[in-house]
Amino acid sequence: MSETTTEAAAPVTPTHCPYCALQCGMSLRGGPEAVEVVERPDFPVNRGALCGKGRTAPALLSSRVRLTEPLVRRPATGRLEPATWEEALSTVAAGLRRTRAVYGPDAVGVFGGGGLTNEKAYALGKFARVVLGTSQIDYNGRFCMSSAAAAHQRAFGLDRGLPFPLEDIPRSGCVILVGSNLAETMPPALRYLTELRENGGKLIVVDPRRTRTAEQADLHLAPRPGTDLALALGLLHVVVAEGRTDEEFIASRTSGWGEARAAAMAHWPELVERITGVGVPQLREAVGMFCDAESGMVLTARGPEQHSKGTDTVSAWINLCLATGRAGRPLSGYGCLTGQGNGQGGREHGQKADQLPGYRKLDDPAARAHVARVWGVEPQTLPGPGRSAYELLDALGGDVKSLLLMGSNPVVSAPRAGHVEERLRSLDFLAVADVVLSETAALADVVLPVTQWAEETGTTTNLEGRVLLRRQAVTAPPGIRSDLEVLGGLAALLGHEKGFPADPEEVFEELRRASAGGPADYSGITYRRIMEEDGVFWPCPEEVSGDHPGTPRLFLERFATPDGRARFVTVAHRAAGEEADETYPVLLTTGRVVSQYQSGAQTRRVDELNAASPGPFVELHPLLAERLGAVEGEPLAVVSRRGRAVGPARISAGIRPDTVFMPFHWPGEGRVNSVTNPALDPTSRMPEFKVCAVRVERAHET
Repeated sequence: MSETTTEAAAPVTPTHCPYCALQCGMSLRGGPEAVEVVERPDFPVNRGALCGKGRTAPALLSSRVRLTEPLVRRPATGRLEPATWEEALSTVAAGLRRTRAVYGPDAVGVFGGGGLTNEKAYALGKFARVVLGTSQIDYNGRFCMSSAAAAHQRAFGLDRGLPFPLEDIPRSGCVILVGSNLAETMPPALRYLTELRENGGKLIVVDPRRTRTAEQADLHLAPRPGTDLALALGLLHVVVAEGRTDEEFIASRTSGWGEARAAAMAHWPELVERITGVGVPQLREAVGMFCDAESGMVLTARGPEQHSKGTDTVSAWINLCLATGRAGRPLSGYGCLTGQGNGQGGREHGQKADQLPGYRKLDDPAARAHVARVWGVEPQTLPGPGRSAYELLDALGGDVKSLLLMGSNPVVSAPRAGHVEERLRSLDFLAVADVVLSETAALADVVLPVTQWAEETGTTTNLEGRVLLRRQAVTAPPGIRSDLEVLGGLAALLGHEKGFPADPEEVFEELRRASAGGPADYSGITYRRIMEEDGVFWPCPEEVSGDHPGTPRLFLERFATPDGRARFVTVAHRAAGEEADETYPVLLTTGRVVSQYQSGAQTRRVDELNAASPGPFVELHPLLAERLGAVEGEPLAVVSRRGRAVGPARISAGIRPDTVFMPFHWPGEGRVNSVTNPALDPTSRMPEFKVCAVRVERAHET
């Protein structure tokens, strides 16, 4: 496979990468066993650039690495064995029907994924609520940016990852990047930070590790894991103390400043230094960089968000933007760098426990009435909000007896993963639809092989709120069906012959109607417009007078609150769900590496990516290595109150001495999520992936 080609005879299909929320533009040429990736330099997000994952994505289309026929677990052998589609779908329908009949509809759970297209996410939410009648649906995007989403809603009245396009970042005066290693998680986006500095702007990176991204920074702040909230409050304290607030902006466009100001003033610099380990001079230097610039942005990622106080942490960073007038103005604002490919659209249209299509709230009577009309049902038949993702997984085998799972691999990706695996094994019935036989699919009673990115058409919504169209470029192998076909087939077997079409554009047309008038209004977006305009930014309502242009930049005139003002949220620092102690004296933080993605279910099947990132590792500081007697490459065990993970030592001066890091892409003994803490944020229900107390031992001694 090559990134470019000079051959012009074969047709080229423009589409998008199947991985992260950049949704980089690319084109494909060839058949399923020999697909070439061709650059799309005219697509504005990545301008032709692709990371290794994008370049090698066609490897997943090969029948050598993916599922090609349904599998059913045979009672006689206990093994998954090939079956016909008719048998597989009938078995799933029977399992779900049996559970509903014996235990009621809420005993059936549905678990989705942030990689599903908008059409699939919409159909899955509709299937759960209309066909199954269950409230028990959520998705792995809960583990992605739910804390940022909740903070967005509290402050601005609307949640979209970035309220401005990526092209604005290089033109800003200063960017504070909190808990993001763009160089490895979204490599094509690193150019925006490079261009920022080339244009004279400043870059501040907040991360307990000196990552490849932090090396690009003008200033690197390395707080102790779990203390980003204190850091943001300390910066705001310095802003106030030095008289750098934008009083005109605060008075005219915000509310709640008095209480938020008082809370920040309780976090004086010397206290914040003791909590975070970031020195007072660095705090003052960061404030100087941010406030001396004419414009500024704060961008967060999973680093500050995946905490039991993630929502309050993001609120503190938003408060910093509001107090300095860095919001609702050109080239300024707070934004979240969404992780999964459709993490944004995936929660907007109904697979999240508390939401209906168009980002409507499930407990809003007007929202229920609108969506019920589109679906042709009575509002009172729609169930209420259900459990969040981890709470749903934790309930498996208890209140929830059967589960339909699409596009997720919680055996590797969920916190306290050993416990989640036990819960999955305890189910009366588990059905999984996926492209590959993931670690979770291997536990299922029925596995349904489904089409993937290049074999189907559908929309995704990237981190900018740009709705894009992935287009079918190749034909799936025989024996494969789309997720929409699966849902339609199951719906028919469960008594709903209509309402679940297999054609994605037909589903999108219904999604447009369901979203109309909602916060995430897609009613003015069509497949035609997406193709002609390189994507359309929501909100984009349908207008009688002509096409609405879409909304690349939010909040420039007013915020999406009832009074149009942004709201300060009063927050205070509190401890992590689990702090270091004598028994577990080290802090663990987790993250990604450049050549693997999420649970690794796809990327671990690509030889080139495995060669670059073959397995997990434990990154630790030389002082900690010396204390342990550890040497480079020696296996180390990272042990918490929940479990144990093992990986070779990687000794680096770029990490704090009190902290170790492990990537989370692997199963088995290297599964770091065996160790992580499922303590939940009270607002977003986000688990605390990013910090827990551990002890580190030489593996052969344990």
